[in-house]
Amino acid sequence: MDTHKTNDDPPIIRIHSNLEMESLEDKAVLDFQDDNKDSIGSKKQSFDGSEKGSLSALDLSTSFDVPRNSVLDSIKIVVFSAKINLLMPFGPLAILVDAISGNHGWVFLLCLLGIIPMAERLGFVTEQLAFFTGPTVGGLLNATFGNATELIISIYALRNGMIRVVQQSLLGSILSNMLLVLGCAFFSGGLVVAEREQVFNKGTATMNSGLLLMAVMGLLFPAVLHSTRTELHFGKSELALSRFSSCVMLVAYAAFLYFQLKSQKNLYIPVNDEQESQTWNADDEEAPEISKWEAIIWLFLLTIWISVLSEYLVDAIQGASSEWKIPVAFISVILLPIVGNAAEHAGAIMFAMKDKLDISLGVAIGSSTQISMFGIPFLVVVGWIIGRPMDLNFQLFETATLFITVLVVAFMLQEGTSNYFKGLMLILCYLIVAASFFVHMDPTSIEDPPKPSD
Repeated sequence: MDTHKTNDDPPIIRIHSNLEMESLEDKAVLDFQDDNKDSIGSKKQSFDGSEKGSLSALDLSTSFDVPRNSVLDSIKIVVFSAKINLLMPFGPLAILVDAISGNHGWVFLLCLLGIIPMAERLGFVTEQLAFFTGPTVGGLLNATFGNATELIISIYALRNGMIRVVQQSLLGSILSNMLLVLGCAFFSGGLVVAEREQVFNKGTATMNSGLLLMAVMGLLFPAVLHSTRTELHFGKSELALSRFSSCVMLVAYAAFLYFQLKSQKNLYIPVNDEQESQTWNADDEEAPEISKWEAIIWLFLLTIWISVLSEYLVDAIQGASSEWKIPVAFISVILLPIVGNAAEHAGAIMFAMKDKLDISLGVAIGSSTQISMFGIPFLVVVGWIIGRPMDLNFQLFETATLFITVLVVAFMLQEGTSNYFKGLMLILCYLIVAASFFVHMDPTSIEDPPKPSD
């Protein structure tokens, strides 16, 4: 094969095999510098099964043009590009209704509708930021900011002493992600890819299932200790155990992050990554619509606005429950998480329909893992700092519901395959859970008094 290059010849990287690419790396770089017009095309055609070779050192951000938007263009992309943003005016309207009439039912409903597009836009901006951070860190950011809505609502409720609302909303978020979001992803993906079963990384799913079972253990022991009245010091032992277990769970989650991002990150490669890389097409590659700093600024602004609406939402929960004749447990476990999980719900379904089930699984199960191993223990520590007796005693009914849900989902994931029938079963399981909480009477008050011995 002729290794000389003239001005009329194509770049060397186009005519040599993958095995020869390492030895010709320096010459390929020189060719890229000499042929400015052809460099981008050459680089795009080099993304094949040898992506882990010498060209993997190329900066990922050079595979697309970083957008340079004006302020108006950025607002147009983030605020006016999605139809769901038609719900945005309901947020300011909720504040107006609260100031004029103080009708808690309407304020709660309008806040719910106003937070939905904010949660979806938060997911969109996080995905834009993921273009600049890589897939693994991007997935972690997606799960983190996808749960930001629930955490913000929970912090406001905790500050107001509504510990049961905090516990039930976090529990509902886990149940919603594991049953409803994952079920809809399996169902929609199974219908689109009907000719075969979809596959995902079974090892990753097993790891997350193990962490979820560890979270169930952390919640189960305080509940059983309280129910059996076997505490050494009634009230104090349960709270002390919860705080100790929370610290252990936070350490476990930190170790999991290190394991996922640094130590064994090769285990988190999707099972169909090789096939996708071999059939890569530059025309199909998605590119960011906003720049990195635009994404960071929008994350900050959206989080502030969600915080404002969350405060009105929490203040209206008890009044809405009385006016609508709906149990607070149903509002906390079912309604609030569906709103908070709007971004995850849409994203998981979209990726499943594109046959990228590993991403859908990372969004649904990864989000549940983060709430159970980070969100709940984190709020226990926050309650410890601000003097609120937040503990891991979620009561036996709620803890049993979580335990059975984790077992059902773990059995669904053990084969590493999915189809629409598995998704349908998960959705129907969620309907049973929702109906159970609709008829469930929480034995504790919404305003939890301090424990007698605390």
